[in-house]
Amino acid sequence: MCFSATFNKRKASLDYEKIIEVEGLSKNFKSLKAVNNLNINVYPGDVFGFLGPNGAGKSTTIRMLMTLISPSGGNIKIFGKELNPNRAEILQKIGAIVEKPDFYGYLSAFKNLEILGKISGTQISKNRIMEVLELVSLDKRFNSKVKTFSFGMKQRLGLAQALLHNPELIILDEPTTGLDPQGMKEIRDLILFLSKEQGKTIFLSSHILHEVELVANRMIIINKGSVVVEGMVAELLNSASLKVTFEVDDLQKALAEIDITQWKKKLESVVKNKIIFQLEQEEISVLNKLLVEKGIGISAVVPARSLEEYFLNLTEKGGK
Repeated sequence: MCFSATFNKRKASLDYEKIIEVEGLSKNFKSLKAVNNLNINVYPGDVFGFLGPNGAGKSTTIRMLMTLISPSGGNIKIFGKELNPNRAEILQKIGAIVEKPDFYGYLSAFKNLEILGKISGTQISKNRIMEVLELVSLDKRFNSKVKTFSFGMKQRLGLAQALLHNPELIILDEPTTGLDPQGMKEIRDLILFLSKEQGKTIFLSSHILHEVELVANRMIIINKGSVVVEGMVAELLNSASLKVTFEVDDLQKALAEIDITQWKKKLESVVKNKIIFQLEQEEISVLNKLLVEKGIGISAVVPARSLEEYFLNLTEKGGK
């Protein structure tokens, strides 16, 4: 049986529709409202991007999901069950990196995972330990003392720990912190593998927005503890305007033509022979036709939209 059929069959057999269901979640620290009436829905198989600027309430929310702190108000269900009354049962099916992973520096990576497996109360085989170390590209350093590891390697070991008991839900708080570009790509590939090949549901909090754009299918952006926007990543990005670069052969002539039309309001910047506009998708061909009809040669039209631009546009406006 192919994976997609197996995964769809497993989804159909679940006795809950949502992996995470958060309603009206709030957390106050004295006069500070860190999380304000937050609603989140995460479905089986999602790679769910949880985004927001520093101080938005992301880590506070994750700590409430992991029962590390108590909410001031609202309700949390995970795997279709109320979190607090079913805490032990629910947490057994979650793997998480919350803040900085911590290990015994004088012990090897393998020994650390062996001890942590025993502490969790789950029977973890030696083969499983080596399997997760290989997943995070630490299998060749399995016998090295953790104190010799870089910060990025410790971060990957933390991810191995989160995967050790084969959880259904994986919660990752800034999993690529301290990693070089190659390490970031490895974690991104691992997230996609866990989602697509193993059917895991992943809740991913990150400030590296480009990474989220490449792996997440759904996302939520919060600011000052409240939701700014939520939905499918592709649909949200398609609803935003594009940054479009026109590379022209005669910059001065092109600028003179633009200056006397409505396109002047759409012009964002000029770099050498490149004119950059903020445009809707359907406006690109119209502007291109105008410039060509005015005898301006165009060597390239490059549209670009990134999650980072979308995120900044929303949060810099202070919310909705």
